Amino acid sequence: MAVTNFNGMTVLTLESRRGQEMSRLIETYGGKPVHAPAMREVPLSSNPAALKFADALFEGKFDAVVFLTGVGARALVNVVEGVHPTEKFFEALRQVSVIARGPKPVAVLREWKVPVALTVPEPNTWREVLEAIDDNKLDLRGKQVAVQEYGVSNLELLKGLRERGADVTAVPVYQWELPEDTAPLRTAVEEVIARRIDVALFTTSVQIHHLFQIAEQEGKKGALKAGMEHMVKASIGPTTSETLRSHGLLVDLEASHPKMGFLVKEAAEQSEALFQKMQSRFPMI
Repeated sequence: MAVTNFNGMTVLTLESRRGQEMSRLIETYGGKPVHAPAMREVPLSSNPAALKFADALFEGKFDAVVFLTGVGARALVNVVEGVHPTEKFFEALRQVSVIARGPKPVAVLREWKVPVALTVPEPNTWREVLEAIDDNKLDLRGKQVAVQEYGVSNLELLKGLRERGADVTAVPVYQWELPEDTAPLRTAVEEVIARRIDVALFTTSVQIHHLFQIAEQEGKKGALKAGMEHMVKASIGPTTSETLRSHGLLVDLEASHPKMGFLVKEAAEQSEALFQKMQSRFPMI
């Protein structure tokens, strides 16, 4: 009978907010979870860029606003409402073309009664944002476009918008930092280096950046990369896969849909075969 679960493999998850849920899923599919939270969300308590954006929006200086995340949209309102009435902000958004990257920002905007001119389909990467703009023949030449950012700036998206003629304003709302307790993450680095991890599940690029950041602090960046070459690397979607490749790593599996459940299920079903394939590339000594 074909193996349809992890079959006792050691599976690393770097999830933070949904770490316990991810660990339970791994156990459900027969894996031994190793949980090392890799990040924490830190709102920008003083955000002059967001307030400057709001002032310009009220003055009618923007033609379009791109919302990349639902959480970021809410965080933006939290910043603005300290100075301006929220309804004034919502009304100003109703006067511009709003682009939403996927269902989460759409749900928030619907709650605000702000019409969405363009909804970006899965897998909701910067490529789909630009493709949706092109497919819908949205002319950005000479237009003022604001982009609600999340965590780290998406340079490819900003570049693509500028190439289409837009004058782009990035609006940072919250950022990702290392967890306050980095001990589990440091232990994870050691476990990967020692080749005691069979499978790693990555749900965001920031997890990868922070894993390498910790390794670099310990002078073990090269050893971490070597260790990661000897485990199955499963990515939730194209953006995360790109980050793995940027570190010179092969992506063994990319989830068919950018959802945690799909990632765990498909990794469980395929990890045995993928691990054997990986061993053929790097014979164990």
